[in-house]
Amino acid sequence: MYLAKNKFIDVLTAINGGSISKRNKTHSMKYERIDKRLFERNRTKFMQKMKAKTLAVFNSNDIYPISADSTIPFQQHRDMFYLSGVDQEESILVLFPDASDPKHREVLFLRETNEHIAVWEGEKLDKEAAFETTGVKTVYWLNQFESIFKQLMAEAEGIYFNTNEHLRANTEVETREDRFIKKCKRNHPAHQVHKSAPILHAIRSVKEDIEIDLMQKACNITEGAYKRVLKFVKPGVWEHEIEAEIIHEFVRNRSKGFAYTPIIASGKNACVLHYIENRAECKDGEVILMDFGAEYANYASDQTRAIPVSGRYTERQKEVYNSVLHVKKEAEKLLVPGTLIPEYHKEVGKLMEEELVKLKLLDRTDLKNQNPDWPAYKKFFMHGTSHFIGLDTHDSGLYHKPIEAGMVFTCEPGIYIPEENLGIRLEDDLIIRDGKSPFNMMSGIPIEIEEIEDIMNS
Repeated sequence: MYLAKNKFIDVLTAINGGSISKRNKTHSMKYERIDKRLFERNRTKFMQKMKAKTLAVFNSNDIYPISADSTIPFQQHRDMFYLSGVDQEESILVLFPDASDPKHREVLFLRETNEHIAVWEGEKLDKEAAFETTGVKTVYWLNQFESIFKQLMAEAEGIYFNTNEHLRANTEVETREDRFIKKCKRNHPAHQVHKSAPILHAIRSVKEDIEIDLMQKACNITEGAYKRVLKFVKPGVWEHEIEAEIIHEFVRNRSKGFAYTPIIASGKNACVLHYIENRAECKDGEVILMDFGAEYANYASDQTRAIPVSGRYTERQKEVYNSVLHVKKEAEKLLVPGTLIPEYHKEVGKLMEEELVKLKLLDRTDLKNQNPDWPAYKKFFMHGTSHFIGLDTHDSGLYHKPIEAGMVFTCEPGIYIPEENLGIRLEDDLIIRDGKSPFNMMSGIPIEIEEIEDIMNS
């Protein structure tokens, strides 16, 4: 294989008179180039919260192997992307606001590109393109990192490590960041250690206008896929066929694909919260719960709808659907600046109790005798109502702090009744605003029963 690669290089070199012609400097990602002012502002916000005489280091993700020479498609570490806009592997960002040399206050290290890499892997950032993408003026090749980092650490008294402190994080697999931290602690044991996570959780949770625009683009792509599915679904289609319709619409609109593993769950499958097999036939009389969202430029959207396979809901399905929709509309009114998320979830629980009583799934005795640590409504609505969303579907954020304007949350109540082969969840993405109700980024996605039925039967 490597012989074949080298022969191919030789042929191209001969064609171009002894050297491979330099490629035009173009943006190599599916998404359109992002204004670098976003990343400049993000770095400024982070550095303003750093302690004096400290530096912070951020590493890109690895390309993870599967087996043989196969790998999982590269996904950039969201913190690295948030602060730099760099969307390729083997990259390091160093922030050192108190560096004596002004050019070392923001430093980017990249894998040195060459003609061989350009032919076999595609275009990578050179120093000029890196500045156009990131706004970082000082760019070195990765092979210079050790010597320059040693110089910077000699000046610094402390270092910020970027550990994954998301409440739902699985940290079993060692990352490139983990390896760096172990090596740094070994080589620089006298430095004070600080955490990047609390700073990032605070600043990432409040979105810049450029970020909102990117998230709206992801929501718009999701809307197109949903409307496509409404016209596609009928008795006898398979869940995986619906998934295929969605991914087609995503990719043709510059998305890499799903922001998270999609759930296409018909009938009783909808009562499995993380059903991702998507392998069943959709049958007449069933409702399909579809939880999917497009990513765009690494930003996520997250939407859920529940539609009738036949194009018409039964009366009972309408009752349950409208109860979920009522809870959703009332919950959205609570998503305002100053709200504490734990209190918000308690209030939503009370709203859900009333609906479950109306649906005769609970009675007043159930409520009177319930365990306050696991309320009665949890039998039918066992998950939370809202989470932060942004660069990650379950985005960084501080759940113990009051909600602020500029944050983006999902709102996704649901009712799951296995005995009736029915699960309904409804979900949109909402921007928190001062003095106003939240702005629904998915307001164009049909959610009312009549509109869904009209489209499905048009």
